[in-house]
Amino acid sequence: MAENENGQDKTEDPTEKKKSEARKEGQIARSKELNTLVIMLVGAGGLLSFGSDIAQMMMELMRSNFIISRETLMDQSYMAKMLLSSGKLALAAMLPFLVALMLASLIAPISLGGWLFSAKTMAPKFSRMNPISGLKRMVSVTALIELLKSFGKFLIVLVVALVVLNKDKADLISIAHEPLEMAIIHSLQVVGWSTLWMACGLMIIAAIDVPFQIWEAHKKLLMTKQEIRDEHKDAEGRPEVKQRIRQLQRDMSQRRMMESIPTADVIITNPTHFAVALKYDPEQGGAPMLVAKGTDFIALKIREIGAHHQILILESPGLARSIYYSTELDQEIPAGLYLAVAQVLAYVYQIRQYHSGRGKRPDPLGDISIPPDLQRDS
Repeated sequence: MAENENGQDKTEDPTEKKKSEARKEGQIARSKELNTLVIMLVGAGGLLSFGSDIAQMMMELMRSNFIISRETLMDQSYMAKMLLSSGKLALAAMLPFLVALMLASLIAPISLGGWLFSAKTMAPKFSRMNPISGLKRMVSVTALIELLKSFGKFLIVLVVALVVLNKDKADLISIAHEPLEMAIIHSLQVVGWSTLWMACGLMIIAAIDVPFQIWEAHKKLLMTKQEIRDEHKDAEGRPEVKQRIRQLQRDMSQRRMMESIPTADVIITNPTHFAVALKYDPEQGGAPMLVAKGTDFIALKIREIGAHHQILILESPGLARSIYYSTELDQEIPAGLYLAVAQVLAYVYQIRQYHSGRGKRPDPLGDISIPPDLQRDS
């Protein structure tokens, strides 16, 4: 069972994040045997499909290049022209075969693990130049498996080659008695079928190597239970970081709240434990809005800022507690408190009229009625 550097067993399947990070690092399942098999199969099919056309085109090139008239020999530019023309004809003849091989070399790797381009895999790794690490890789289990695969591949290809050569012995002997053109075409066909049979022999190696590569890639990504927990913490946010963020958010909210206190019309207190600041804008047509609230030290700061800006401070314990618990910052008070707050605002208006010399001093504000569902005990 795999272990990490701390000695913990890696028993958990990798998470999607782990798979994504491994893919960015280029750590995906790849099988060289599958790549070799696909390229050999396509190459053999290409020889069987295009071999006769390639042979005829090459023979035509040889005829045209070796049959040269005396007048042509005197033309100094003939060699360059003939070389360019021959190159075009050869490329045209070989193009389908080369395109098939190129597609095979591209499709074979992505058939296992999908398409991946990772710049990190191309970056130089100086750790690979360490001779000690190199020796460890040479005597590792992976190196032993690669050696066994190479030896098995050699044996399979050797056996298939001997069987194919023995089977095609008569064809190989008959090639020597055929005309040159037919002998070349026949030779390409023999090579194509021999390559095809040897590629089929490699299917055994590929059938073993592909599941092994998938298993080994999965094994490397296994995680311990602690790694799973750490990843979840990182994804959700570590508690200490989240707590710090919440504290900063509270601080910012309190600063904004303190800055909005000078805009309030009245501050209602408990008188010491609670304080709420209300603002009413008749032009907006809405209900009074809570611009600040707090308890204990925050309530004291609200009262201090209110006194500094000459905002009327009223003592109404029941109403202060009710507004504090029922209303959030920058929200309108609930409908059940409309009548109680209206009495407070009317009193504030009368006080302002009195201080401006346009009215008599109002009587002290009496008890304010609070609906039972909005009452809060001290």
